[in-house]
Amino acid sequence: MNEDALVCPSCGEAHPLDERFCRDCALPLVYASSDGAELARDAAARYARKIKPQYAEGALVRVVGATNQTEAEFIQGMLLEEGVPSTLRRMRGFDVPDMLAAGPRDVMVPISGHAVAREVLLQADLIGAETVRDAPPPGQVVKFLLVALVVVALIAWVGTALLA
Repeated sequence: MNEDALVCPSCGEAHPLDERFCRDCALPLVYASSDGAELARDAAARYARKIKPQYAEGALVRVVGATNQTEAEFIQGMLLEEGVPSTLRRMRGFDVPDMLAAGPRDVMVPISGHAVAREVLLQADLIGAETVRDAPPPGQVVKFLLVALVVVALIAWVGTALLA
């Protein structure tokens, strides 16, 4: 086997240098040399092997908010177990250097993995079912309540006018 050949860390099949993922396992390829074996043990390589390529495409979108860094990293670990890569973003207004780990975080995923991430978080009860379904925006609820109030007031006014 060529020292510079790429192999799948799972099935061991050799691949040409211009490929990045195994055709059978869809895992990222590593070099067949001893350096590649050490690279496979590296934390970044372990992380990359868990990512499913079909969930790593497209722009980043917010999937859920976390109250702090620890909760956000816990969510990241859950998503990674399903093959969905994610990154964290501090919410605006919470970028005080003295409090780097404090404050809320947005968990961002590629758009191709958004549906899977939402399903994982729903199963773990980290998001409610109402956030998965299309709930009406708060402005629409306020408009409905105002219209209902006007209708009730109009009925009361007409009822008062008829009784007088």
